[in-house]
Amino acid sequence: MQNLKLLQLLESVLGKGKSTSGNNVAFFSPFTSHYKPKLEIDINTTSEGQNAWHCWISDKKGRSINSLFKQMNLGKQYFEQLSRIIKSAKYKNFDNEVKPVETISLPEEYIPLWKHKKTPDFRNAISYLKSRGVTIFDILKYRIGYCERGAYNGKIIVPSYDCTGQLNYFVSRAFYSADKYKHKNPKVSKDIIGFDLLINWEEPIVLCEGSFDAIAIKRNAIPLFGKIIQPQLQKKIIEKRVKDIYICLDADAIRNALSIAERFMGEGLNVYFIELKEQDASDLGFHRITEIIEQTGVMTFEQLMQLRMGILWK
Repeated sequence: MQNLKLLQLLESVLGKGKSTSGNNVAFFSPFTSHYKPKLEIDINTTSEGQNAWHCWISDKKGRSINSLFKQMNLGKQYFEQLSRIIKSAKYKNFDNEVKPVETISLPEEYIPLWKHKKTPDFRNAISYLKSRGVTIFDILKYRIGYCERGAYNGKIIVPSYDCTGQLNYFVSRAFYSADKYKHKNPKVSKDIIGFDLLINWEEPIVLCEGSFDAIAIKRNAIPLFGKIIQPQLQKKIIEKRVKDIYICLDADAIRNALSIAERFMGEGLNVYFIELKEQDASDLGFHRITEIIEQTGVMTFEQLMQLRMGILWK
């Protein structure tokens, strides 16, 4: 029998789940940016308080939700909620636990793209960015670079910095079409706030999936680095009482987008739901995505329910 309270907690963290076989529910994985829900969790809690889970892309797995939450580096409040749901499970006392600070650095081979070099890699990197509508101003603003050798050879590097100016994440994207590894990102927690250093929390924000989407949108855009909103970002939006939130996820993430919308609407915040049909924000480009944003009105609970029903009938 499915543990419905556990399912509600998981959906508050991972977004809306999709039932698969038996008692299993699939979610979009926080460990990968795969476009399909590949994190499968058994919602039937055993007598030992266990729920097996497995991410089929990263191959991360475990026997308990406790281990999943640890892998995601979630805060104390989520473990407390979990301990109230699964009584037989044992959890650490987090009051005296000092969580190690996760450090990250740019690849040693990182070269800033605003420093001109007369090499084929430099020219191809610039050409790739131009093809995606990235300007020299964007390169300077987001401190975009690239690598000519090493583990990130042939890849664009887009860093993200927290509000103190410390690096908290980066993404890479191959600028040669022949490269079979299009993405290569660091294996660290995504429970961070993308481009936090650049965000004005007094203004409307736009939530999107990736760095290139945020760069295309330009206006106060925060990449989720996936399809779910991480606890740290969710908490900050609520604490800052951000008045207007635009949700601009790809078409294949509509369930996740609606879950995010419902969460913030429940907090009394204005949500603007941007339903992308085929192309993502980075493909549409600045001018077209700006038009769509300006034409989008505040979402009502009636509209939210209509979209949810539409998904169910598909």
